[in-house]
Parts: sequence; structure tokens; C-alpha cells
Amino acid sequence: SIARTTDAGIYLHAGPEIGVASTKAFTGQVAVLTMLAIELGRRRHISSSDAGRHVKELAKIPDKIDTILAQSGRIREIAAANVDKDNWLFLGRGFNYPVALEGALKLKEISYIHAEGLPAAEMKHGPIALIADSMPAVFIATAGPQYDKIMGNIAEVRARGGRTIVVATEGDENIAEHADHLITIPDAPEFLQPMLTVVPLQLLAYHAAVLRGHDVDKPRNLAKSVTVE
Repeated sequence: SIARTTDAGIYLHAGPEIGVASTKAFTGQVAVLTMLAIELGRRRHISSSDAGRHVKELAKIPDKIDTILAQSGRIREIAAANVDKDNWLFLGRGFNYPVALEGALKLKEISYIHAEGLPAAEMKHGPIALIADSMPAVFIATAGPQYDKIMGNIAEVRARGGRTIVVATEGDENIAEHADHLITIPDAPEFLQPMLTVVPLQLLAYHAAVLRGHDVDKPRNLAKSVTVE
């Protein structure tokens, strides 16, 4: 029915998603929008060779996601160490700010833990007042132009006794000493990082929900489609 009401559309071809809290759909939508952006860029101002290089990098994402999924056991341990906390913060900058929103949403949807996704740049404008050991702060601190600034945010949280869970790029030799819990992702161009950084946050939410005894596919009060405005 959606296809009939639009002037143009792109199918995700992600297959059925049984769970109410969408994960494949999120990644599929980001992938499709990325491909659309590459094509628009090719038609306007980037070279065909650059467009081809971007597509090749996009094609590497599934294998990189597999390496993150292989860390599920480690991520479960992180969830277990923090699942008794009733309030979480998720913070990111640039491309990864929307991922912080998605991570907070998933935690709320399936584990029933209150969580807020925030732009890390706004932390000192209010949210820093919430920092305490009783509130895990999940940071997305991957390689890129925002790295030094997000590291400054992490330092501010730790200086105030906060508990940090950090998603960082493999090979970052500096990050471990700044994180109470560390999850790494393979390196990728900044514009493709959200498809990687979202996966550990989805796994955190999944394991937190299971540890709390909740049905991850059928969270309470939610439906797969919303028909009420």
C-alpha cells in the first residue's frame, strides 16, 4: 500500500522482520539512502571513480558487521554489568548522533530501561548534571574528524565519576584507558560508520532485554505497524 501512494520508492529487500523493534530495516534504510546519495553525488559533483570507490566500501559492510556480531558474548558481559541501571545516556557526534538516538530507542523498546540519545556537543548544556556511576554513558567514539571532541566529552564524564561504555575503531591505542567498557568496530569511512556503530548498540539492547526476562520480539505496548495518528 505504501508503494501505491508514492511517486517513487526503493525496496530494501531485507526480508521479513518478525520482531517489533526493527533492526534490519534500520540498516537497510541507511544502506539504501547511502546508495541514493552516492548516485546523486555522481550526477552532480563527484567523479565516477569516487562513486565506484564508495560503492566498494559499502559492499564491505556485511563482512564488517559479522566481526561485530562475533563480539556478542563480550557485549552480553557489558550488558550484564549494567542491566541493573535504570537510566542510560547515549552520546554521539556528526553521523553518529542519530545512531545514539537509535541505541537509546532500542534499549527503551525491548528492555524497558529509560534511555536518552543526545548530541555529545550539547552535554555541557544540561545533560552533564545527570552524570553519576548509576547512569551508564554510552559513547560512539570512532575515528574521524569528531574524535578529539568526543574524547573530551568522555574525559568530562569520567572526571565526574561517570561510567563509560565506548564504541571505538579497531586499533585505537588511546581509547582503552578512557573506557570502563570497550566495544570495537572495523574501520570504515565516516559516512558508512552508522551501519557498524548501530550493531553493538542493538546487541546491548538485546542482551539487556534477555537478562531482564523480556520477550525481545514482542515488547509490551508496541505494535509492528502504527495506524493511529
